[in-house]
Amino acid sequence: MNAWLDTILVLLILTNLHLLGSSRISACIRTVAAQALLLAVVSVLAQPSHVGLRLLLLAAVSTTIKAGVLPWLLRRASREAGVQTEDEPFVGFTTSLLLGLGLLGAALHLAGRLRLPLPGADTPTFLVPVALFTIMVGLLVIVGRRKAVMQALGYLAMENGVYAFGLAFAVEEPMLVEMGVLLDVFVAVFVMGIAIHHISREFDHIDVDRLSVLKD
Repeated sequence: MNAWLDTILVLLILTNLHLLGSSRISACIRTVAAQALLLAVVSVLAQPSHVGLRLLLLAAVSTTIKAGVLPWLLRRASREAGVQTEDEPFVGFTTSLLLGLGLLGAALHLAGRLRLPLPGADTPTFLVPVALFTIMVGLLVIVGRRKAVMQALGYLAMENGVYAFGLAFAVEEPMLVEMGVLLDVFVAVFVMGIAIHHISREFDHIDVDRLSVLKD
């Protein structure tokens, strides 16, 4: 069991690095969707004693939204805006990967300083640094990319990290943490998808940095 969990957590780290190093928006959307699927597996395997019909149902609903509905909205917004790649990010892709490795080290260090007890013996100790790393990567994508779609993906990656952190510390009802955050994320991404559509229609691009030059 622990070997499977450790493997999934390593895959989560790789998805974060891929999100930082890829310029193709469609590939990044698939990466964030894959994160949601991997976290759904973690939620079931991390605490098998808490697995029940209610948890499985909530996990299915959450995964459907994060791995299906939200990626579909972002793909549609990207397609209608005619944007396929992130060409000129604020932070280059090589630099982003190097920063990502630094953030991974920082997450490991910070997790080691946290003195909060884990909920049970079945929960992998590596879950906390992976959760912190995912949150940091989401923030880096938000501030380091120009395209609004990529920034929305950073927001989703942050939510995945918050969910993973909730799995580590919300013993009885980890899904309540997830569902509360997920509602905010769903509304935010839905509104952002509408905004991307209107920005593209009016200005023929979705580079958010150009909005700062708007004048009456």
